[in-house]
Amino acid sequence: MTADTTEPRSESYESQRVTLHYDVWGDGDKPPLMLIHGGQDHSRNWDFVARRLIDRYTIYVPDLRGHGDSGWAIGGMYSIPEFTLDIATLANRIEGPLTMIGHSLGGAIALQYAGTFPDKVTKLVSVEGWGPPLQEHKPAHKRMREWIDHMHDVERRQPRRYETIEAATKRMMEANSHLSPEMARHLTEHGTNRNEDGSYSWKFDNYVRIRSPYEFNMQDAMVIWSQIRSPTLLIKGSESWAVDPDATGRADVIAGHETVIIKDAGHWVYHDQLDVFMSHVERFLAE
Repeated sequence: MTADTTEPRSESYESQRVTLHYDVWGDGDKPPLMLIHGGQDHSRNWDFVARRLIDRYTIYVPDLRGHGDSGWAIGGMYSIPEFTLDIATLANRIEGPLTMIGHSLGGAIALQYAGTFPDKVTKLVSVEGWGPPLQEHKPAHKRMREWIDHMHDVERRQPRRYETIEAATKRMMEANSHLSPEMARHLTEHGTNRNEDGSYSWKFDNYVRIRSPYEFNMQDAMVIWSQIRSPTLLIKGSESWAVDPDATGRADVIAGHETVIIKDAGHWVYHDQLDVFMSHVERFLAE
């Protein structure tokens, strides 16, 4: 099969009764690499990275459940274990061990997968994917009450509609001032659906905003991370809200990892400083 290397082809698979979409760049003759997006994002926001790596890899880029062109989970439950299950199901369809790059939620999923199946990952890059900032601890009964109230709020919420693609692009640039107009337009075109009235709405399910009433279990996460055997690169933006993985001790359990902090970049490091980001990633992958 000959593939167009300028645009990916679309594929799908089933996981936990949800139909999930993924893009494939390349014809399968090169080693596999998987790119995993973050929360409220979609597969095509990796296009700028994929085009830099297509000469060396066959690239698989999933839309996580509830995102992009993938199905939405009945009941609206989206958790790290379920996302990791989906990625494991896709990985089982791919021949050979994987190189994985993930951002934010996708970076957390990549770390979780690599620690659960250490023999299936050859190299790993996590971009701000080592867990949320520390938050004030609340008693479990209060967290459960807030979660139920939040779920009811989301049930009543309707997706925001933008009259034009230009209006949605403007909102994209408001969310990330580092974006060029061209990049913002690309992300918006692939990240929205057109409604019956001609307006545009973001593709992701509003329920992906919901956080579990059970706090992020850093202890369990670090036990899983301690099983990672692949060379691992952690990347953080200097202007991001994400915590420093080394200063907080979170990365201590990842043997032989390397951490890079990229200046003048926020949370979306690979959008904000693409050339610098790729210089670090390509150097790491070539070592």
